[in-house]
Amino acid sequence: MMKVIEADRQPLAKCPSGIPGLDEITNGGLPRGRPTLVCGTAGCGKTLFSMEFLVKGAVEYDEPGVFIAFEETAEELAQNVRSLGFDLDDLVDRGKLSVDYVHIERSEIEENGEYDLEALFIRLGFAIDSVGARRVVLDTLEVLFGSLSDEGILRAELRRLFRWLKDRGVTAIITAERGEGALTRHGLEEYVSDCVILLDHRVTDQVSTRRLRVVKYRGSSHGTNEYPFLIHEGGVDVLPITSVGLDHEVSRERVSSGLERLDAMLGGKGFYRGSSVLISGTAGTGKSSLSATFVEATCRRGERAAYFAFEESQNQIVRNMQTIGIDLAPHLASGLLMFRTARPTAQGLEAHLATIFRIVRESRPQVIVLDPITNFVSVGSTEQIKLMLIRLVDYLKLHQVTAMFTSLTHGGEASRAESTDTMISSLIDTWLLLRDTESNGERNRVLYVMKARGTPHSNQVREFVITPTGIQLVDVYVGADRVLTGSARLAQEARERAEILLRSQEVERKRRDFERRRTELEARIAALRSEIEVGEEEMLRAVEESYGREAQLLQDRNDMARIRRADSDRSEGGPG
Repeated sequence: MMKVIEADRQPLAKCPSGIPGLDEITNGGLPRGRPTLVCGTAGCGKTLFSMEFLVKGAVEYDEPGVFIAFEETAEELAQNVRSLGFDLDDLVDRGKLSVDYVHIERSEIEENGEYDLEALFIRLGFAIDSVGARRVVLDTLEVLFGSLSDEGILRAELRRLFRWLKDRGVTAIITAERGEGALTRHGLEEYVSDCVILLDHRVTDQVSTRRLRVVKYRGSSHGTNEYPFLIHEGGVDVLPITSVGLDHEVSRERVSSGLERLDAMLGGKGFYRGSSVLISGTAGTGKSSLSATFVEATCRRGERAAYFAFEESQNQIVRNMQTIGIDLAPHLASGLLMFRTARPTAQGLEAHLATIFRIVRESRPQVIVLDPITNFVSVGSTEQIKLMLIRLVDYLKLHQVTAMFTSLTHGGEASRAESTDTMISSLIDTWLLLRDTESNGERNRVLYVMKARGTPHSNQVREFVITPTGIQLVDVYVGADRVLTGSARLAQEARERAEILLRSQEVERKRRDFERRRTELEARIAALRSEIEVGEEEMLRAVEESYGREAQLLQDRNDMARIRRADSDRSEGGPG
């Protein structure tokens, strides 16, 4: 029997709302062909939420809609939502939308046991047929049923209304005011609705936040948490907390930090694309300067960057960076760089998070900077900030956005400097620490890599020097008991240059002395060789003369013997 049930199971048809984040929470959208109740207190965004459902349906899904208002006229509605970029007049002219205002005066309604919605059904049916509507919004039920006190009649008419909408096959949203101890004032609408969405607008420590919760959804699984949502110039944006996980893709591509020596410290290639980078340090150590260098290098590569500043205005940042040779103005003009500047207290943590998500989704930057994240302590606890940043880091990794965060740390002991107020160091892939060192009556900056996941990074400390032509990382000198920076480093460099000069001069003197001695020896050798050659010539000449004299003597003796014929006479026989 269970096998038959499993085989016949059909998923509930969903109607995509077009509202960013909501379809993710509801696993596809609102129940198609069924009514959904959207309830909440005044000012929580029920009307705007419902209107975006209709507009997105008409524009993105080719599903015309009908909006029946009981409180605002069509002209008032069109004017109110124009600031969100919704042109109701144009949609009405194109037959994509029908907006109708139904005036109900409570004093004209008498409860006499008969309460007939037939006139509303006729009017609503005509509007649906006129545009071929697939979506319907009724805003709000309190006006329609506000004068009824008989719970039996009210429940019956509510069921009748919801049944009529189901029979017409339209996906409907009905808005209602939240009641005391119940989701609605009557406490009945939530029971006859197939889906109930609760909107909330609360103020904590003078900071307001809007939240959404899916209270029930017949026939479908859905997210059950409270989800922050934002109403901005583009409409409603819901932040689906539970949708972010640890199954994102990772990249092996590297992006430059903008500093060649820093890239060398990170294995020679910079940061991994899509990674998270934390720059922490005390005030004035150069965190913003390093962030601006990274942003400027990103834009020079032709990539988009978004800079979220929570302490300084855009113009102030641009001006300050120009004094150190970083010109961000051309990148602002080209559209590659965008700033979003606001005090953290301007909205709650969730609203900040939703704003960042929306900008990442719409502008698609390859790099974002949050400077500094520690300012969020004014609108939330450390735990709340950490949870927010966890969601943000995971979301950015999911979209392969390289993120750089700056964090203000306190001075004093090294153990305090090597920690962050927001306690997010464990989430970070690359952590750069900037510190001040005091010596010889001056303060100087140093930088080192605390960690860099997946990178054979340097363990060396570099002096961090901010010059009119940009940032420079220079080697520090280690003295007997401390690292030498600033004027001490310059003095050490001068001493080493003097020592090198002295050594080179001594080498040059010895070289010249050697050359002189070699020249003298070579001259003596040449003189001796010349004496040898002269002696050899005299000897050869003497030998030749000796040989010549001996040959001449022999020749003379032979000649004399021939003249005397001494041997001849003796051979011929003579006296004897």
